[in-house]
Amino acid sequence: MLLVRGRAGGTELTGTIYERGEESPRFRGAPDEDAAYVWVCDEFYEVDSGGSSMELADREINIAFESPMPRGFDTRDQALEAAEDHVRTQFARIGVEPDDVEVAVEKEHEGRPSGDQVG
Repeated sequence: MLLVRGRAGGTELTGTIYERGEESPRFRGAPDEDAAYVWVCDEFYEVDSGGSSMELADREINIAFESPMPRGFDTRDQALEAAEDHVRTQFARIGVEPDDVEVAVEKEHEGRPSGDQVG
């Protein structure tokens, strides 16, 4: 399992890439079981009212979440590229410049991040 973390504006978003042989979540819309790599991460956007309140840099915003949209990939590189793009896109949806997002990839061992950088 790879954890892909995006950090910006004092907040963080983390998604998961399930690798070949690992069991990814099973729910409606999940990719075919045969996908070698499966990316799963929240999707959110800023709303004028309602949603969840969140501190972002020097302002408070409201965000609403969409159902995660898992995606399957044939190669690790494809999954990593899509994961980084997804994380940067989510921050852009709340007003953060994509280049301002720090993205890190960590290998998770036995339910805990190892700190190993992958990429």
